[in-house]
Amino acid sequence: MSTLKEKVILITGASRGIGAEIALKLAGAGAKVIVNYAGSKEAADKTVAKIIEAGGEAIALQADVSNSEAVKKMFDVIIEHFGKIDVLVNNAGIMITKLIKDTTDEEFSRQFDTNVRGTFNTMREAATRLADNGSIINFSTSVNRIMLPGYGTYVATKAAVEQLTRVFSKEVGSRGINVNSVSPGPTNTELFTNGKSEEVISRLASLSPFNRIGEPEDISEIVLFLASDAAKWINAQNIGVNGGMA
Repeated sequence: MSTLKEKVILITGASRGIGAEIALKLAGAGAKVIVNYAGSKEAADKTVAKIIEAGGEAIALQADVSNSEAVKKMFDVIIEHFGKIDVLVNNAGIMITKLIKDTTDEEFSRQFDTNVRGTFNTMREAATRLADNGSIINFSTSVNRIMLPGYGTYVATKAAVEQLTRVFSKEVGSRGINVNSVSPGPTNTELFTNGKSEEVISRLASLSPFNRIGEPEDISEIVLFLASDAAKWINAQNIGVNGGMA
């Protein structure tokens, strides 16, 4: 399958979990993939190695997306190496589950810096440096659709991402760039399962009529479609990928 042949795709936070699965999926469809990571160089290199072993093309680039200068330099390197960027997938994010009353200033800022400022920084660069007729896929969450104690700050960051997505779609549409967001439900990744008991995971799985939580591949299939030319008429939308939990 080569639906993304010759497309250059930047995926933030792609060293592991959903991001790594997206990188593998898009590379398998013919894309040249940039695996961005903040601190997990070994994991990023492993993802790149898997892509290359399968006959794909990929590089790993370190950049903290919350740092605007680091993001600018990352765009510089990618464009110098590949000549362009066609698709931006804003997957990088952190989640700290605490009641609002127990959330520290530092925990609040960390989540907003990565989830909101990080998305803002890459979109600001993409406004002038993403190729015409490109695509942007941002990451929100299906937890925005329910009221789960402990997720207050996290869902606030993702609500901001959804609004940035909608507004930005109107700002770059004249260049043929479509901008959407996806909202995964509970997904079997280290980010989600860390610190949760089997009982809690089973309870969350029961929210879906399929009685399971998602797998990274469930999410990567939707991103594959949104990154393709077949999805160009989908714009300014938020797509729930949650097995019907919400």
